[in-house]
Amino acid sequence: MDDDLLWYVAYGSNLFRERFACYLRGGRPEGGARHYTGCRDTRPARAERPVTLSGGIYFALTSLTWGGGMAFYDPELPGRAAARAYLLTRQQFCDVVSQEMRREVGEDLDLAEVLASGGRHRLGPGRYETVVHVGAAGGHPMLTFTSPHGADRAELNAPTAPYLTMLGHGLREAHGWPAGRTAAYLAERPGARGAWSDEQIAALLGDGRHGPGSGPMG
Repeated sequence: MDDDLLWYVAYGSNLFRERFACYLRGGRPEGGARHYTGCRDTRPARAERPVTLSGGIYFALTSLTWGGGMAFYDPELPGRAAARAYLLTRQQFCDVVSQEMRREVGEDLDLAEVLASGGRHRLGPGRYETVVHVGAAGGHPMLTFTSPHGADRAELNAPTAPYLTMLGHGLREAHGWPAGRTAAYLAERPGARGAWSDEQIAALLGDGRHGPGSGPMG
């Protein structure tokens, strides 16, 4: 299994390389409340690349790490979702999923069905236990994980400033977007829309033209 490589496609806070490193080698991300154990194999990703996916992201439920809504991917939403792909072993991918679900690392999940048939496969009842096959690159499959249902059935919830900041830095790092484009993208996601303005998010990302922006609207 260790020699089988696949792309883990991150669309949330793991867009930011430094934050994702906590999943691989262990540690606590800046602004987060949780310490991650890390993978059995702590080596960095073999490669990484910016990607976009058909569909979009939304913010829902409440994160125990960041507070506020968490990002989920819905392939049925209109538009494109900005993401970042990391080339990992299958074992590393399984350990990332386990940590996302606050379980002990070490279980080699059965990915055979989703790799063979594409589409989506529900591994368990958890928030991030539905694996979605989103394509291939360089001869390796691309997988992400999300909620078992889409935005239309979700309990939408606005994300917190630290979480948005992490996502924003990840988008800028992976895609090279300026603060304004990044802020506009995040502000229009379901759950954030109407709670955060472009200007407030741009301020979180260090664009001094936009005032303090200390929190969501209202």
